[in-house]
Amino acid sequence: MNQTLVELVQVPFLLLILLALVRPMGSFMARVYQGERTFLTPLVGPVENLLYRISGVQPDEEMGWKRYAGSMLLFNLALFAGLFVLLLTQHLLPFNPQKLPSFSWQLALNSAISFTTNTNWQNYSGEQAASYLTQMAGFGLHNFASAATGMAIVIALIRGFSRRRSDTIGNFWLDLTRSILYILLPLSLIAALLLVSQGVIQNFSPYKTVPLLEASQHRLQIKDELKAARNSATQAYTQYVEEPKTSQRRDRLELESVTIPMGPVASQEAIKELGTNGGGVFNANSAHPFENPTPFSNFVEIMLILLIPASLTYTFGLMVGNTRQGWMLLGVMLFLWLLCFAALQTVEQSGNPLVARMGVVGGNMEGKETRFGMVAGNLFTVTTTATSCGAVNSMHDSLTPLGGMVPMSLILLGEIVFGGVGSGLYTMLAFAIIAVFVSGLMIGRTPEYLGKKIEVPEMWLSITTILIAGVVVLILSGVAMITPSAVASMANPGAHGLSEVLYGIASMANNNGSAFAGLNGNVPFYNLLGALAMTIGRYIPAVAVLAMAGSLAEKKYIPPSLGTLPTDKLAFAIWLCLVILIIGALTFFPALALGPIIEHLTMLG
Repeated sequence: MNQTLVELVQVPFLLLILLALVRPMGSFMARVYQGERTFLTPLVGPVENLLYRISGVQPDEEMGWKRYAGSMLLFNLALFAGLFVLLLTQHLLPFNPQKLPSFSWQLALNSAISFTTNTNWQNYSGEQAASYLTQMAGFGLHNFASAATGMAIVIALIRGFSRRRSDTIGNFWLDLTRSILYILLPLSLIAALLLVSQGVIQNFSPYKTVPLLEASQHRLQIKDELKAARNSATQAYTQYVEEPKTSQRRDRLELESVTIPMGPVASQEAIKELGTNGGGVFNANSAHPFENPTPFSNFVEIMLILLIPASLTYTFGLMVGNTRQGWMLLGVMLFLWLLCFAALQTVEQSGNPLVARMGVVGGNMEGKETRFGMVAGNLFTVTTTATSCGAVNSMHDSLTPLGGMVPMSLILLGEIVFGGVGSGLYTMLAFAIIAVFVSGLMIGRTPEYLGKKIEVPEMWLSITTILIAGVVVLILSGVAMITPSAVASMANPGAHGLSEVLYGIASMANNNGSAFAGLNGNVPFYNLLGALAMTIGRYIPAVAVLAMAGSLAEKKYIPPSLGTLPTDKLAFAIWLCLVILIIGALTFFPALALGPIIEHLTMLG
């Protein structure tokens, strides 16, 4: 327990650093999006202007919401098509020292949509399936572009609140370009260098075959038809001993060497966390020592995940002319984040009573990295599912039933606790609009938020933003549970199997990307179903938010009066928290009851 108390010190330390960075980072982003001069302008400005000249973009030309949404969708469609073709032709392209084959069309479809939508759901093992060119020009490029897309959308919504009687909400190409050049690229460069200093690798070397100090022998049973599937990458010597009267063989496998994957990892790791993307170069993701080697690198990666989503709240406050509004939203996010961390830490520290009866004490360490400890693992778990990052440094499938329900619930709520870069804040603002509308009905007054009347169109668009992913999750989970091929992909029966399916589809529909790894997603059903879930979960809310931005921008400003609900006070923050929790409970409690809650009661029984 003393070790746990020592580990818990990193939580307030993380909060202090994050809060210290929110204001300067938020102010910098506000200046960038408002077109003001920053310390990076002399260096980045000429590059920005050159890109506009090459692409034919008119920097002074603004867009209405329909044109803004059309540009966003067209850009993302082009990104998807490029990555899809790259995955299908990977075996023909350079920077593939391991001669890795191309993706199947279903896996390529799923992966291309996954990275385009900022989900980074991976039905493949990175070190066994993706070449260096795919990692950099494919997945790495999309990590920047998908993050910048989310940032551009939330900035358009903020302009909707701040503008008066306007039919434009900005220029998508400017917002996208500035997000990448002024924010994502410089921070990723700094983060990559910091991670390299901790031991994260960055190279283009072929994989290394390293001899073992002492060979190890293994006896395996495999079916005759699997003979051709033996792993030649181990450089092992295998002797087959025929046994009559059986359809199986006993193989004696003598391992004399192992193959260690290489690659440009630090550069991918930096934007993976900073852009809340989450896709790992290695299958073990941020539990792999080449991606996350030390407790300090683990701390840095958590900070990178939170930095932009948290700072955007201050950017919001500055751009609408009331920084207290931004601090209020940040306070709600921090409260829910700490509440979920406390819940996860409590249930994981309590452990599994069935294991405790065997004399094992110290909480549930199954699936957690001993390099980091339980607190750092739980902190990473809550952070990556409170945002739409999806990177993991521990196995979520190994959490206790109620422990697994915590990250699952954060995803199901729409990842509004910080959320993805941009997407978290605009979903939180949709919740705020609903909270204002409901409170206005309670006092018999037309609701107002930031000087704009909230009417039927804004309510419908807010409801669409919040509930579309939840509806997709419930419908597609039901479809999966009655489809034989989907049920066959579950590694566990009963309640935990349902949790695997529910978590996986929720992760895809809410563009998170993490998983209960007991679910085999690389089958045609989940590749195609997941592609549908990720597309709907990303673009219907995004278009709804842009439509809401256009509607708000056209409204006149209404000065606050005695009857105006103050939305920058503690009372509204508490009300907003209650609205979020009530909507989440009404939508998902039955599904959670059939999964993790029943599993927990079964464990106790």
